[in-house]
Amino acid sequence: MNSKHWIEPIPDRHSASQQAWYEVTNVDEIASPALLLYPKRVEANVKRMVASAGSPDRLRPHVKTHKMSEVVRLKLAAGVTKFKAATIAEAEMTAEAGARDILLAVQPVGPTVKRLTRLVESFPSCKFACLVDNMETLHEMTDDWNGRRSRLPVWLDVNVGMNRTGVVPGLAATEIAQSLLASESLELAGLHVYDGHLHVTDVQELKAMFDASLSPFWEWYTSLDSELGVQLTIAAGGTPTSALWQDVSLQRGVAVETGAGTTVFWDSGQPTFSPPMDYETAALIMARVISRPTPTSVCLDLGHKAVASEMRWPRVAWLNLRNDGELVTHNEEHLVLNFDRSIDLKCGAVIYGVPTHICPTVALHQHAHCVQEGRVTTRWKVAARDRELNC
Repeated sequence: MNSKHWIEPIPDRHSASQQAWYEVTNVDEIASPALLLYPKRVEANVKRMVASAGSPDRLRPHVKTHKMSEVVRLKLAAGVTKFKAATIAEAEMTAEAGARDILLAVQPVGPTVKRLTRLVESFPSCKFACLVDNMETLHEMTDDWNGRRSRLPVWLDVNVGMNRTGVVPGLAATEIAQSLLASESLELAGLHVYDGHLHVTDVQELKAMFDASLSPFWEWYTSLDSELGVQLTIAAGGTPTSALWQDVSLQRGVAVETGAGTTVFWDSGQPTFSPPMDYETAALIMARVISRPTPTSVCLDLGHKAVASEMRWPRVAWLNLRNDGELVTHNEEHLVLNFDRSIDLKCGAVIYGVPTHICPTVALHQHAHCVQEGRVTTRWKVAARDRELNC
């Protein structure tokens, strides 16, 4: 993995004709706050994802980061054929964009079971799958799918230490796998392993954490492989551990599909808990100064409703504003920063920044404004920000 600047430095301008890569020449036509996308950079990141994995068939990228059909099509054009989604709407959007293999990376409960059924019926040429991590839900899904013409692929969700979802490696996990293998209505598609609790910038430290966390899993996997008589594919990893999963796949001769999603856009938070990765910023937030309450403070129109706010401050890495501003207030529609000395900015000034967390930031915007050759030329709808589309 090659290291690079996480955020491109602000250019040292010597004339008004110089333009930074992120600047928009027709910015007066764009209302703020706005989500800006740079399609050439997105496409370049997709190619890097494929190169990092070694082959597109070793990827199952998550669509939750972008939620846009245009990005799905860019991945399809790069040879990616398998995808991962967090909601029925994301899965539907991905299928409508032309994907033919989609894992709903949640365990369906309540109305989601029927919605998944409608989704499968609406896209008969697409292979949908979901997760399961307990026998009770497995029995409910079995009852729902009994009598259907084809079996529903189901991935066993395995907990390797994040303790968010999944069953820990052991007898209970084996029992679920055996039941899926014997089922007439469900099909054991593989193992889903998400290790989102593993994140640190030092490669060797991350590798040690990865090995320790996965040790019980591999011991169980070996016994499961022997007991079932089939070697199961593993859909695994987030962005920090994606390269480690690809390495262990080659070492162990196991089919692994990595599901990193943030890499398609990148953000300013990922480098703070991931090893160096050669991805470039492809999505920004654009805001404007809407007030100067004091000579040292600036109010932007970038509230909670426009940038993900679950993270601690700073929530944005500014590209053309000093990054040493102290947060004063962050409300629904306002962001006030204070600096240690007077700052020369007028109301209406355009500010560009990289969100700390791009995935939930994208979901706050109806459209992304696409910047080509320094101009916004079109918009891509963030279609799957909605919880319901048709299914």
